[in-house]
Amino acid sequence: MARLPLQQGVSDSIFLASINDFSNWSRLSSLWPLLYGTSCCFIEFASLIGSRFDFDRYGLVPRSSPRQADLIVTAGTITMKMAPSLVRLYEQMPEPKYVIAMGACTITGGMFSTDSYSTVRGVDKLIPVDIHLPGCPPKPEAINDAVTKLRKKIARDSFKERAYCPTRAKYFSLSHQLCFIPSSHTGKYNWEIQNCDTNLVLTNSPENLEKFANEYDDSISAN
Repeated sequence: MARLPLQQGVSDSIFLASINDFSNWSRLSSLWPLLYGTSCCFIEFASLIGSRFDFDRYGLVPRSSPRQADLIVTAGTITMKMAPSLVRLYEQMPEPKYVIAMGACTITGGMFSTDSYSTVRGVDKLIPVDIHLPGCPPKPEAINDAVTKLRKKIARDSFKERAYCPTRAKYFSLSHQLCFIPSSHTGKYNWEIQNCDTNLVLTNSPENLEKFANEYDDSISAN
């Protein structure tokens, strides 16, 4: 049997790509999500782990630590008592990081937000959201589509622009008034913001992290 001629050259051993393309390809192919499920939407996400939908094909590896994750999936209702914990988890994630808001309750508060004093009316008031996934609850196929859209967004990221535009968290007052927080890379949540009816200073220490919850309890007892 005659052998086929083997042709190898320098051009066959070189892959030409920019830093943006290589960095984006590596990140979109190895997303490590932190699963933050608080309600029934998370049950739909759990079905992706099985062989029928198989989200491992996207390179997703669920992590239980925010310091090892670059994607957080919020699925379910977020209460005002839970808000400091969510912001703290988000701040512990390394840059670059992404957020998928899954379900109507996460995006707008859902049916629990009608005249509610304890429900956050949209998780985007707390942390910047990259993909909004509506539904009550969304189907597993829709979750796969949201992950695909996020991968396409990552593929268009710019390495230089990302260095000058770090993601910043947002916060709100007890009256659902939106407030913006400066960069908290120092480990502190500083917000003595104008036009807010409450001035809170949250740090990573447990006693100060509970201050928001105590203010919340006082507002309920006052009403």
